[in-house]
Amino acid sequence: MSNIKVIIMDVDGTLTNSKKEISKKTKEALIKAQKFGAILILASGRPTSGLMDFAKELKMDENHGLLVSFNGAKVVDCETNETLFNETMSIEHGQAVLEHMKKFDVSPMIDKGDYMYVNDVFNNQINNNGTSINIIEYESRGGKFKLCEKDDLAAFADYPLNKILTAGDPDYLKEHYKEMMEPFKDSLCCVFTAPFYFEFTAEGIDKAKALDTVLTPMGYKKEEMIAFGDGHNDASMVKYAGIGVAMANAVEDLKDIADEMTLSNEEDGIAYTLSKYFENLDLEPAI
Repeated sequence: MSNIKVIIMDVDGTLTNSKKEISKKTKEALIKAQKFGAILILASGRPTSGLMDFAKELKMDENHGLLVSFNGAKVVDCETNETLFNETMSIEHGQAVLEHMKKFDVSPMIDKGDYMYVNDVFNNQINNNGTSINIIEYESRGGKFKLCEKDDLAAFADYPLNKILTAGDPDYLKEHYKEMMEPFKDSLCCVFTAPFYFEFTAEGIDKAKALDTVLTPMGYKKEEMIAFGDGHNDASMVKYAGIGVAMANAVEDLKDIADEMTLSNEEDGIAYTLSKYFENLDLEPAI
């Protein structure tokens, strides 16, 4: 019987493949692991609404799975829908960030209720590795949001925000992100979550803080946790868990700090590694 009681996973580039789908083999492995007593946690930069369908697909809503959203700013029990942790930026910080972003060639996105708010739904193309992406459509569909335009997001955002997402061409963000974060580097968490995404959350927010805040009172120990990730924003949870696993497609910085490497998200990397820790999963590596 495995000592692992908590399985923590990033979503994009980790749990899902390039089609944004969970493969059959990975799904079977995770559903079986829950039958052996493990709980599943999805930990993502996505909003909570963008995680619900995956949680239901994995039967997490029947097994007290947890959703860590907005890069760790919120935690929800997807069986009871209870919010276990929620930390927002102050209204003043949110408005200041959105005002500052007016100086840059980026597309800010904020959410409230069922809606994602942007300046211009038609100014939506970014260039990523030679491919043009409708980034507003991509993000709104991923978060299950309706869209609404606001000429002045800073003036509109008179409520606390879990996260401010900015999207831009990767080369542009790489050149300007330090200027973008300069006024907030000591008061907010400012981080890349993809080459074309730079995000702002409350100070001290990351996936590890959210996990520790919720799991420690539940009695779980770090040595009972395994965490899978591929991006820079997964570093805190990969270091936090007793077993931190980097996908083969992970950024080099994450591979450097991980305890283990596994196959890529296209090769059922999660299922492959879990089959080593849960003897009864009866899974073969998909290579």
